[in-house]
Amino acid sequence: MKKIKMVSVFFVFCGFVFSALLLSLDSSHIKFRDKKVDFGKVVQGEVLTTQFNFKNAGDSILVIDKIKTSCGCTAALASKDKFQPGEDGDLKVTFNTRGYSGKVSKYIYVYSNNSKPSRTVLTVTADVEVPPGPKIRLERTSADIGLILKGEEIQTETLIRNIGERELEVTFSHRNARFYQKGKELKRPLNIASGKQKEVNIHIKSPVQPGALREYILLKTNDPLRPNLSFYIRGYVVTEEQLKELFEKYEHLIKRGS
Repeated sequence: MKKIKMVSVFFVFCGFVFSALLLSLDSSHIKFRDKKVDFGKVVQGEVLTTQFNFKNAGDSILVIDKIKTSCGCTAALASKDKFQPGEDGDLKVTFNTRGYSGKVSKYIYVYSNNSKPSRTVLTVTADVEVPPGPKIRLERTSADIGLILKGEEIQTETLIRNIGERELEVTFSHRNARFYQKGKELKRPLNIASGKQKEVNIHIKSPVQPGALREYILLKTNDPLRPNLSFYIRGYVVTEEQLKELFEKYEHLIKRGS
């Protein structure tokens, strides 16, 4: 009885070994000529393109399941998704350097039915140089105006600095806002020379309904690193009746403070 069990185990073991041997002999294998590309020094804003060449060095059909990249600035596309044994293929990669500076590395992940491993990692690098240009800096990016009476105009301000080497141009956008600089309403983009700063006053019509106030101003600039910024305004709109109730409720605290 023991001999029969031992013989059965032996044949099962042999079956596993034979199956593994068949798999090793008949498998796909993606082999890249190079896995890294260095673009060297480039100017910020350039769109870089390269091609990774590979070959199916296995004995069965190679299938590219999916391709992922480490960020939205990098795109990758294979010439097709299936390759016969011995067939060559290529992977086109595009990297947009806008908004980057210094030494940058981006990664491309290729998933396939490769025998081992199923994921291949490719790398593109570049040394991105930033040319002289404008550079915006806001003194603050939000304003909390507290309580505001319904019907009153919302008013606040922000200070804008240009810490770059070229003139800064800023335009403002909001459905119900008006913008002023030194008492004059801005009808054109605001220009700020290198190293200078300007204060902008913001006037917004009060909301019809009382309650939490959440508004934002969109700033569009010629700063290549920050072409779009938002300035947030928070507060709470109350009616005259609500304000009166608040005053009566906390009158003792107001008197104590004075």
